[in-house]
Amino acid sequence: MTNITPELIEIIDEARDLARRYYKLTGRPLGMTGEIGEVEAARLLGLELEPVRTAGLDARDPRTGRKYQIKARAWGVDGRRKSQRMGTIKRTHIFDAVLLVLMDDAYRVTEILEAERSAVLDALEAPGSVARNKRGQLAVSGFRRIGRRVWPAA
Repeated sequence: MTNITPELIEIIDEARDLARRYYKLTGRPLGMTGEIGEVEAARLLGLELEPVRTAGLDARDPRTGRKYQIKARAWGVDGRRKSQRMGTIKRTHIFDAVLLVLMDDAYRVTEILEAERSAVLDALEAPGSVARNKRGQLAVSGFRRIGRRVWPAA
């Protein structure tokens, strides 16, 4: 498992700045949102990151053993908030909950939501959406309905 060290936080801060500058220059994301979100969720919630390529698992709570898939979204970039989708949730892998890390246009965490595995799987199986049913993707607004805010504390 990866420990969140001061050096890692420094690298994430540099990546955040680079991603923000790249987006400002090109209007395209640099593809670091997920990595930034995973490290920030681990740092803010006291989680330990799992080794890279651990199937369907991004972090674990060392106090409880809970296993998480972490999804991240730069939410509201250019004022767009409607119908943004999360990355694919891997249903067949073992996890206890999904964390959604929402960031502003400077890739700073604004909110972290958590939804239990059962609620996520029920939402993914609900009829009516190819993205949801086949690709395992939920809209951010749909995840908000089934999740609860875990950071900042209510």
